[in-house]
Formats: sequence, structure tokens, C-alpha cells
Amino acid sequence: MTTSKQQRLQGIFRQLPSEQQQTLLAFAEFLHSRVTVLPTIPLEPILKPRPADESVIAAIKRLSQSYPMLDKAVLLNETSHLMSEHLLRGRNKNEVIDELEAVFQRNYQEFLENKEIK
Repeated sequence: MTTSKQQRLQGIFRQLPSEQQQTLLAFAEFLHSRVTVLPTIPLEPILKPRPADESVIAAIKRLSQSYPMLDKAVLLNETSHLMSEHLLRGRNKNEVIDELEAVFQRNYQEFLENKEIK
């Protein structure tokens, strides 16, 4: 923080009644805790091996854990569609899992491309 910001904050703090100073201090501590406790999300996948007899739901969980940097809301449509294909239409689970792996890999590539643009 620049000296002028520090001086401004100190000036505001000094002008507040004691109770509001405590509130400002509590809020500052809250903000500080959010910054220092935020987990760092890896930018590269933590690929977990595919078990031999993995279910589609277990594959989605494994891939979500392997790609923690991806927005799960973005993946929801494709993953739920593939899971429905398996559950409701009887599509082979290995084919579905192969496609799920491709979906996560494709989304990871898009993540990297968007990261480079910014």
C-alpha cells in the first residue's frame, strides 16, 4: 500500500468513534484472512490413474480432482449429457469415460489458451 493510502486510511480510522474503529479493524482482519487462506489452485492437471473397473460417476469425480483449475459449471452440461447417455441409453461406460477424459482435456486446453490471452 502506498504511503498516501496508508495516511488516508489512518486519517479515516482516527476520525471514527471507538466502536466503528473496532468494526473497521475487524473488517480489515477478515479481508486479510481471505487473502492469506485462499488455496492455490494448480495450473497443471494432477492426473490420477484410471482404475480398471471405474464407474462413470467415479470417473467424473477423478477427472474433477485431476483438473481442479477448471470451472465445473462449464463442464456440467457435457458431463451430465455423457452420464445420461450411459445411464439412460445404456452406452458403454468405457466409451463414455474415454469421452469424458477428452472433454476435460479439451477444456483444459481452452483454459490454457484463455490464460495466455489475458
